Amino acid sequence: MKRSDFYSLIDISYYSATPKYLQLANAIIKAINEGKLKKDEPLPSLNELGDEFEIARATVEKSYKHLRNIGVIASVPGKGYFIKKAHLDNTLKILLLFNKLSPHKKIVYDAFVANIGETASIDFFIYNNDFSFFKKLLSSRIDDYTHYVILPHFMEGGGNVHEIINTIPKHKLILLDKLVPKVTGEFAAIYENFEKDIYSALEEAKDQLGKYHTLKIIFPEYTHFPKDIVKGFERFCGEYAFNCVIVRDLMEEPINSGEVFITLMEDDLVVLIERILSRPLQIGKEVGVISYNESPLKKLLLNGITTISTDFKLMGELSAKAILENSVVHQEIPFSIIMRASL
Repeated sequence: MKRSDFYSLIDISYYSATPKYLQLANAIIKAINEGKLKKDEPLPSLNELGDEFEIARATVEKSYKHLRNIGVIASVPGKGYFIKKAHLDNTLKILLLFNKLSPHKKIVYDAFVANIGETASIDFFIYNNDFSFFKKLLSSRIDDYTHYVILPHFMEGGGNVHEIINTIPKHKLILLDKLVPKVTGEFAAIYENFEKDIYSALEEAKDQLGKYHTLKIIFPEYTHFPKDIVKGFERFCGEYAFNCVIVRDLMEEPINSGEVFITLMEDDLVVLIERILSRPLQIGKEVGVISYNESPLKKLLLNGITTISTDFKLMGELSAKAILENSVVHQEIPFSIIMRASL
């Protein structure tokens, strides 16, 4: 095969969140599966391939090492790399479409990749909570994959996202983190029950909350977080007779003794703590703080921040399992509260 013919088989996207070494490996696996690369066919050198696509030699070397580790290619000292297998046992080609890459979404990604198998081809894209970009990414790739793993959260728009998702054959679909109303058919879903989860978490902490009179949740007007969180929060406050406040702008919200603040975003947690510390109020005694999503830092910050969080690692593991077992299971992920000094 001419070098130019080989290069036409490779597509490196600079917009993809998939590491470039994996994009290169995935492209070679795809070409083998489609019969465009044959057994014993030589591959370009590390330098040649790096120069052609303007990627580092170390990136090409990492890609070739990955392919060699899973038995796709081999090498001969002095001669270079060549195709070892003409047929691959695993032909999974998966699109991962996430709204953002936060530390918690990275846990989902890492767990998914660790459990799906080394020969699966994964394209990973981030659409930044932008519905138009989500639609463009999915519509242009609707026939390219054996499975579509979609995490659907949007800042605005997305009211008809079910129409886009319903174009995917349901045996190929895995919804993550959130169920989308009006998505029809039998498909897999590994998700959080946002309304029930926050209600249950607050109910578990009701004894500690009893020393406060007002609960405030910081929920900006424009956010990708589901409004079901507010529903569960308001239901808890109503049933247990707490004053209930939905905070749209944290910088404008007064902070008084006897109040508990619930933050969803890390930036708001930082601002909240700075504002509390600037006043003669003691966290955990006069003002309570609860933060969404567990992280190692929150174990240490101010003697410990109380968190409510889902099991993101399990979410990644179960989504991979659904693909490997051809399952259409709908499974809620457990939610928990970790009590610390901030409450």
